[in-house]
Amino acid sequence: MDILEKLENDFAKSLQTEDIDGSELVGIKPLPWYPENLAWHSNYSRKQIRKNQTLERFHEFLKLENEVGNITRQEAVSMVPPLFLDVHPDHFVLDMCAAPGSKTFQLLEMIHHRSGAETLPDGMVVANDVDIQRCNLLIHQTKRMCTANLVVTTNEAQQFPGCQLRRGHVHSSKTGNFKEPDMKQLLFDRVLCDVPCSGDGTLRKAPDIWRKWNPGLGNGLHGLQVQIAMRGLSLLKVGGRMVYSTCSMNPVEDEAVVAEVLRRCGGSVELVDVSAELPELVRRPGLKKWRVQDKGMWLTSYRDVTKLRRGGVVPGMFPSGKSYEDTMKQDSSITNGIQMTDDTVSTISDLEEISELPLERCMRIVPHDQNTGAFFIAVLQKLSPLPAIQEKPAKKSNKNSHSEILANDLKEDLEETAIAPSGDVEVEADAAAENGRVVDTDITDAADDKSNEIALDSKPPEMPQEIEAEESQPSVNNGGAGPEMVTGKRKLPVQGRWTGIDPVLFYKAEDVIARIKEFYGIKESFPFDGHLVTRNSDTGSVKRIYYVSKSVKDVLELNLSAGQPLKIASVGIKMFERQSSKEGALASCAFRISSEGLPLLLPHMTKQILHASIVDFKHLLQYKSIKFCDFVEAEFGKKSSELLLGCCVVMLNKAGTTLPDSEAIAVGCWRGKNSVSVMMTALDCQELLERLEKYLASEEVPNLEENKSSEVEKVENETGKEADAIMPESLG
Repeated sequence: MDILEKLENDFAKSLQTEDIDGSELVGIKPLPWYPENLAWHSNYSRKQIRKNQTLERFHEFLKLENEVGNITRQEAVSMVPPLFLDVHPDHFVLDMCAAPGSKTFQLLEMIHHRSGAETLPDGMVVANDVDIQRCNLLIHQTKRMCTANLVVTTNEAQQFPGCQLRRGHVHSSKTGNFKEPDMKQLLFDRVLCDVPCSGDGTLRKAPDIWRKWNPGLGNGLHGLQVQIAMRGLSLLKVGGRMVYSTCSMNPVEDEAVVAEVLRRCGGSVELVDVSAELPELVRRPGLKKWRVQDKGMWLTSYRDVTKLRRGGVVPGMFPSGKSYEDTMKQDSSITNGIQMTDDTVSTISDLEEISELPLERCMRIVPHDQNTGAFFIAVLQKLSPLPAIQEKPAKKSNKNSHSEILANDLKEDLEETAIAPSGDVEVEADAAAENGRVVDTDITDAADDKSNEIALDSKPPEMPQEIEAEESQPSVNNGGAGPEMVTGKRKLPVQGRWTGIDPVLFYKAEDVIARIKEFYGIKESFPFDGHLVTRNSDTGSVKRIYYVSKSVKDVLELNLSAGQPLKIASVGIKMFERQSSKEGALASCAFRISSEGLPLLLPHMTKQILHASIVDFKHLLQYKSIKFCDFVEAEFGKKSSELLLGCCVVMLNKAGTTLPDSEAIAVGCWRGKNSVSVMMTALDCQELLERLEKYLASEEVPNLEENKSSEVEKVENETGKEADAIMPESLG
């Protein structure tokens, strides 16, 4: 049964009639502002779930579907920024600060919108996060999407490379057969700039922030946020759209950043009025005036900042942004701010600055308007190339420099603000990740003076040549582009300039590729050339082969030509995996089809395919391994025995007819010496069996022998691998 149909016709209706201790339950309901009823809201406590069977069943349903990747649980308001990007399937999209990955998952859904499982869109998503641990969570989240149109990187967002080729660039390889890349620079149609922030908008789900928060956190992050936003705009194509967002209500992190970006870009960037989009989303206009708090003082303009604090509080934090040079020439006898008291926020409106920019076009979402977290969102459109920004560097001083003051302030703030461990991951992965990003402890980089020297078209330094897969070298010197670096007795992988990162190499072992194509009968229409990638420089011991889309292929070629400035953590979709069991060594093709790549490859296969009845298909899911002679339909057992030893695909037939490719339900299996074994976890078997209820309801399924445990254990030990099932669009 379709998930949306199950929510609407099963759980929503059932919960409307339920009550606990005489009180009616509030039913689940779709978010009114999310398109096509694809986002739903529920609000039940653990105590309520334990007391009600329907709620308990609903909770188990959510956990199961979330585990297999059919749904994603996240904070409702964090779904908003991707919706304002207006992503199309042919767009190149950059998510600059992507972890934990819930927004990236949304972007991938938009890229794949209306494209079948057997076709790939022309667009792609580059998801970036500088924190490698959070990046691993991002990879785990997006892995459920099973997409070949994704690249995950771990570069610093404010210095994300554009991979621009130098003029007169000539790239050659030792084999002399390198093709010049189609792309000359990495630019994007859409950029999501969800920057690190102080996180005060997440107080409802992270109340511990009350104890941690102080205004110095936002002041310290302002410079980094401006840098990231400027870099995002420099990577944006003319006519493209960027969304800047934070989960903070501090204007220093919100309107002040947007205003500073608009001032630096002149008329080349426009703040877009999106009040007509998502009309049912309750939002408030952005602020045009605000004050800055610093060390217990309210500051209305940069004139109020003492000389000792001018490095830690910059003009761009104020509404007018006036002025880097003029303000510094003002008389030193200035107002030193207004002393704060517990019950006073003095109003001196006649002295407050008011921004002349249309900051009311920004959006503020507050918890008490629509029962969500708090979020700030601004939509920017690039109208023309950005102006070359060449600001005079600030004069060096032995004390009170911008970087020193910010570093000292943040050190004090962080000493007072110990970061607590993340919360319950089962409740909400996104919540735990949001808590983790409340304060970036490596903030001293944000206080660098380079905030005034944004390089709009930075070019990477010259790097060594491309490493061919068949030309692996035992070691490299000083960060070269070789596959490994020898450090004493330990060998570290090397990806271009990045030590400790697995290389990304196009797989060119023609004999292995030919064997795979012959074994599975892959049609020539399926593009293999240049689309296969490996993370191992030794082709003789490659365990996994990844498949990338045309768009990702072009980006990888450009990255190699530019000296590999992209620090790639994950790329494409796992298509083939080497079978390491004894039977795998006996098979004519040692590479089995990965579950992630099966939906894409299946329409192009002509061999190693079996069509099972509902009865035999269910038995495979129940028992995981069945001997040829034990299948209900003898013909199916006979055809199974006639297959070549190795990986095969079992497809479900309905009433003896093969389902169309768009509705195919199939699982990866292993044809052993005497049996067929489905390579699938118990959880995935359970999910697929529940999804097939409507197909199985009309069938009377006979029972097989219950004593299958020894056979299952034997097969699992032999295969040592697991695979998921393909879910059709009509069931997903």
